[in-house]
Amino acid sequence: MKGQLKVSTPKQYLDSLEEPRRSEVAQLDALVRKTVPKLTPFIHAGMLAYGPLKYRSKAGREMEWFKIGIASNKGAISLYACAADERGYVAERYKEALPGANIGKSCVRIKKVADLDLKALQKLLKETEKIGYGEP
Repeated sequence: MKGQLKVSTPKQYLDSLEEPRRSEVAQLDALVRKTVPKLTPFIHAGMLAYGPLKYRSKAGREMEWFKIGIASNKGAISLYACAADERGYVAERYKEALPGANIGKSCVRIKKVADLDLKALQKLLKETEKIGYGEP
C-alpha cells in the first residue's frame, strides 16, 4: 500500500509526499486536528493516525489501532473512520452527505478535499470520535 510510509512522525509523513498530494493530505490533517483536537496524532501502520485505540476483533484478537487515519494511496487519499455501533459503520452514514467521495465500511476515498462538504466531513469526524470502534 503506497500510503504506508516508513516514517515516525506526522511531519515526516507529510514531508515525504509530493505535491499536489502533500497539500491535500496536509489540509485533511489540519481539519482533523481542528475538529477532534483530543485525538492525539501519531503514526500507525505507516500512515497518519489520530486517537490511539485498543480494538478487539469478533474473533477476540486484541490490537492497537486508531480512531481516524489518513493514507495517501496511489489512486486516492483514504480517510479511515474506525467507528461502528448497532446502526452500522459511521462512514457509511455519510454517503449522501459526501457524494464527492467513494465510501466503504470505514473508508472515505477522495481525490481532492475540494470535492467534499467540509461541514459533513467534520460531523463524520466528531461522530467517529464519540462512538469509537465496535462492530455492527
